[in-house]
Amino acid sequence: MSTLTDREERRLKYNRTCAILPLGKNDMIDNAIQFGAAVASARKALGLTQRELALAINSGERFIVDLEAGKPTAQLDKALAAAKAVGLRLTATGISQA
Repeated sequence: MSTLTDREERRLKYNRTCAILPLGKNDMIDNAIQFGAAVASARKALGLTQRELALAINSGERFIVDLEAGKPTAQLDKALAAAKAVGLRLTATGISQA
């Protein structure tokens, strides 16, 4: 796999300082299609290509294409890495554990 270019490094540094919530602050993502759309929207807002995002999370471009298309996947670790790389914050809500 290729190393990141200076341009890609700058974008990732910028990314780490941003929190992008493309669906809105209080919208809930209910399915893989909405999650993929949120990742795609945030990636585009950062000016990243699918290839650049894939390189940033040490994944293949095909994974990013499938993720953004809403393809259900068992690779939660990669999906979460992609979300984090584009500045999406995921929080769990529900019954708190005592």
